[in-house]
Amino acid sequence: MISVEGLGKRYGDVIAIDDVNFSVGKGEVLAFLGPNGAGKTTTMRILTCFMPASSGTASIAGYDIFEAPMEVKRRIGYLPETPPLYQEMTVTEYLIFVAKIKGLSQSNRKKGLIGALEKTGLSDVSKRLIGNLSKGYRQRVGLAQALIHNPEVLILDEPTVGLDPRQIIEIRELIKGLALEHTIILSTHILPEATEVAQKIVIINRGRIVAVDSQEHLSSQVRKSEKMSLRVRSHHPDISGKIKSITGVLRVTPQADSNDLGLGFIVESNLGDDIRDKVAKVVVEAGWGLLEMKPLKLSLEDVFLKLTTEETLETIPHTEQVAL
Repeated sequence: MISVEGLGKRYGDVIAIDDVNFSVGKGEVLAFLGPNGAGKTTTMRILTCFMPASSGTASIAGYDIFEAPMEVKRRIGYLPETPPLYQEMTVTEYLIFVAKIKGLSQSNRKKGLIGALEKTGLSDVSKRLIGNLSKGYRQRVGLAQALIHNPEVLILDEPTVGLDPRQIIEIRELIKGLALEHTIILSTHILPEATEVAQKIVIINRGRIVAVDSQEHLSSQVRKSEKMSLRVRSHHPDISGKIKSITGVLRVTPQADSNDLGLGFIVESNLGDDIRDKVAKVVVEAGWGLLEMKPLKLSLEDVFLKLTTEETLETIPHTEQVAL
């Protein structure tokens, strides 16, 4: 559905994005992650034909964004970080205005209006002035204008920026619903957003893609060892030492939240080693009382920080993506 190859944008000697590559299949939700200024919005603007690229190619729904920009625009709905809303219009007036600009026939305008209002939950406020709506509802109007022509692809740039926690949850749920009918690229620097709605993650830093894959695969690529949370009832002083003596255990770290309910540890082992049976046997035979034992995975936040900090970037060549 979406293919991006070697995309680059320069402003004189300043490189905004360089050699950006990724693809999105039909019906997928891709989260485009990166720190502020990493190049997310620049990439979005190029894909929506808002600005030209300096190099590379990209296509949406089979149409090249440089050779057939009008065909591309017919097939995408774009929500910029700041939606282009007219405060003095009612919701319905604004959406009809957008439908006319997008070239919808009179019959399709009505159909598109009804569909957009229903999908975004705006039917009850359709006659209200946009300027009198809350920030969350104005964001919904922005989504509605992107949906009015029922596009195959939605490109959403920071859709929850500036919203309160409740509004953020509402917009996320809305995006999940839209994903059933549309291919979506979601730009964000809010990590829970990506975790909640996306099947594929793209991480960009300083204009370059540093990783492309699912959250699970990214975690497995970045982590250096297996980690397990262990909690036992006993407060025996030799627990840490005996567990560390188990074959395959690299280190044992006591947890700060150890309390009257027992002692907690983080047990690390070599990648690919499942040492749960060995650990459980030692704990049970020693009579320490096994309360909990569960594997720990790197969160998306951990992956993101590892791939976008200066220390990590020094070990990952800028000309390469993480091979996944």
